[in-house]
Amino acid sequence: MIAPKRAMVLAAGLGLRMRPITDKTPKPLVKVGGRTLLDHCLDRLIAAGVEMVVVNTHHLADQIDNHLKSRGDVEIVVSHETELLDTGGGVKKALPELGSDAFYVVNADVLWLNGPIDALKRLADEWRDDTMDALLLLHSTVEAYGYSGRGDFIIDPVGKLARRPEREVAPYVFTGIEILHPRALSNTPDGPFSLNVVFDRAIRSDRLYGIVHDGEWFDIGTPHGLEQAETYMMQRFPGIRRR
Repeated sequence: MIAPKRAMVLAAGLGLRMRPITDKTPKPLVKVGGRTLLDHCLDRLIAAGVEMVVVNTHHLADQIDNHLKSRGDVEIVVSHETELLDTGGGVKKALPELGSDAFYVVNADVLWLNGPIDALKRLADEWRDDTMDALLLLHSTVEAYGYSGRGDFIIDPVGKLARRPEREVAPYVFTGIEILHPRALSNTPDGPFSLNVVFDRAIRSDRLYGIVHDGEWFDIGTPHGLEQAETYMMQRFPGIRRR
């Protein structure tokens, strides 16, 4: 496919697990390696050829709005949520801006380093519009920085996904990075709902696929995850500044 030119960055969360840092700073503006998580996301999207990004906001939204004014290298549309809409509701609200073609969706509380090939380009290269409603970037559960859960998905030889069986550990965790087609949100609830609703429906129709990330991935949902990412970045890139 032609790589998506539009994307959504999910930046409206409350950041409860990151407290007390997020009492005064929205999680997307927390810095790793001297740069905000939001800027890391935008940098990656721009490098992949994205021309317009929707950023949703809620918690400490004015700070994010003011920060985005410094970005003159991509068109940015802010989708403010007076009521927190969760991941699915947030994307659905932004659909008029995102158009009728498949687009990237990226969580603002993750950080990823590319492997040999740009991760977003790999997603675009793997996308098949006739067989997929969503294509998720996955990462090895046991090799993810800052992540201590049981994983999310099992993947078959052609890339089709199934949920982790109850009380078991799945080999792959969802990174919060994906390509999503607008049709995946048709007939979804009004108001707040999770993208997991979309994923589960796509599984039932055999239209949820994934690829495995071949670089590093950091879950920055907690202060511990943030410290792990900072430590890694300082060791790998000695010239960067700490937050």
